[in-house]
Amino acid sequence: MDRKQFCVKLSVHPSRGLVDEKFTVLVQKAPPGFQLTIHALHKCEDGPNWEGFAHYTTSATGTVNVSEDPSLGGTYCGVEQMGLLWSLRPVAGSSPWIRLRKTNVQIPLVFTISVYQGHQTGGFVDLLPLAGVVVERWYMAPDVQRIPITEDGVTAALFLPSGPGPFPGVLDLWGGGGKLVEYRAAMLASHGFASLALDYLTPKVTLETGKMVDSDYFEAAYGVLRQHPRVLGSRIAMVGLSFGTSVTLKVAAYSELIKLRCVVCISGSHVQPVDGSIKEMMSFLRENAAKARITDDNQVIWRDLLLPIPTDPTLKVDVGRLQCPLLLVVGEDDQNWPARESATDIKAMMERAGNCHLLTVLQYPNAGHLIEPPYTPLTRSSFFKSATSDQKSITLWGGETVAHSRAQEDAWRKMLVFLRENLYGGTNPGVKSYSQL
Repeated sequence: MDRKQFCVKLSVHPSRGLVDEKFTVLVQKAPPGFQLTIHALHKCEDGPNWEGFAHYTTSATGTVNVSEDPSLGGTYCGVEQMGLLWSLRPVAGSSPWIRLRKTNVQIPLVFTISVYQGHQTGGFVDLLPLAGVVVERWYMAPDVQRIPITEDGVTAALFLPSGPGPFPGVLDLWGGGGKLVEYRAAMLASHGFASLALDYLTPKVTLETGKMVDSDYFEAAYGVLRQHPRVLGSRIAMVGLSFGTSVTLKVAAYSELIKLRCVVCISGSHVQPVDGSIKEMMSFLRENAAKARITDDNQVIWRDLLLPIPTDPTLKVDVGRLQCPLLLVVGEDDQNWPARESATDIKAMMERAGNCHLLTVLQYPNAGHLIEPPYTPLTRSSFFKSATSDQKSITLWGGETVAHSRAQEDAWRKMLVFLRENLYGGTNPGVKSYSQL
């Protein structure tokens, strides 16, 4: 069909919003029964481009509504409102072992949504689109404030919600890769929590003192958050992922200074030398490195380092000591940490201690290790280098694309509810999103 005979209209609403806000993609004014491809392209700020696409056939009125109509093929199938984002993958010719992560949260993720004639499977750069729309997705809501923190030897970024506050606080810890990872903290601030993203493993933190950080460092970070005039010092939570879960559980169980209202632990374990420092925790993992398995594709499965779950009480955090609610988020296909086995043992320990009423477990079949904010594409495996090692490996994180996407969306929603109930008392902080302005 001659494209000059029609003029396709493409709209995306809202075209500017938060990362966890859904959008509606609507194609109009195409011929009835017309085959087309809807394509999403993200030009990464520090790496290869990413794309997702889906095949559709227009209705009798010449329309496609991605929220209601099924994709017939592409990087996802079926009715998937946000499939164009969670099915993103590196463009052809890129390394398959990369991960899409936001480094500068003060600028948006930018996507170009386009419509092409026919059911295309590649070579989009050489095709002429029928229509295109630019879409922005932000980790920071309007007027969220980012404050670099270097006081008391702490390296961090504090994100404050819009308004005078005071706000409940969240201390946010990522995993063994180190560096200052800010995007989850920015999103939490966008939902009404004063969030401190903490760097606790990278050389600029550890080498200034000639040693790795210890409990004093986390107590100092807690103090920075608690004493801020726009933070409710009596309402602070900790969120940890991967190695950050190990640290979070230990702090919550044993610290005499850090008093938490609740704890969220994602894809981690309580197995570690209880009397050990961060350095000794890392040494414990290195000593067990021989347990790791290597797949036929040379991908490393690290989860076996901590299996079987030890019976020795000196090698696992006594979660029976917890005095605050704990939310565990578990991907059953986690190939990096034994999160499923750890959750089972944690539940048994808390039952014996009589505090199992404080525990909530979210367990997701076929979800992997990297359970991130919604609509982040699955990284099943990628290059990984620990902050304390010069060696890089291809690490298998696990997960199946659709199931993992479902887990990310559900876990994020329930985590926000959990934090609101325990920090706000269940009230809605009333934070405005881009689409409300």
